[in-house]
Amino acid sequence: MPRASQRRSPSAQRHADSLRFVLFEARPAGLAFNQLVRSRELSSSQVRAGLACLRDVIAEQGWPPLIWTRADGYKFCSDPAELQAYEVAVIREKLTEIRRFITGVVAPHAALQSKGRWIRHLNTQLNSVESTLDVIADYIDA
Repeated sequence: MPRASQRRSPSAQRHADSLRFVLFEARPAGLAFNQLVRSRELSSSQVRAGLACLRDVIAEQGWPPLIWTRADGYKFCSDPAELQAYEVAVIREKLTEIRRFITGVVAPHAALQSKGRWIRHLNTQLNSVESTLDVIADYIDA
């Protein structure tokens, strides 16, 4: 089965094109999610599908990355400092998710089934991921 990015629906592609147009028009400012919904009279789910598709298309087309900030909303960005701040914020969010998954699901599972091959492998791999994300999240450009 093809990856999600390779099985984009035609409607998601239309929504992505529409959102791209609106976001390029708004540059360098960004647009909040509700502004994207209103700008093209799309539903929230259509905007979400369009944004997901747009992120895939951006990589293929070599366009500037699409980021989201609380202050500006969604916008295309090519400023290295702003991109790094966004990337570190996303990594920290994922690190929190992984830590909560380990402590809330994997650790109790390991306590119940400590000799299981699957849980030992999962625990080892997730601890490795956690360690790597922790190093990235603490990175400060000197």
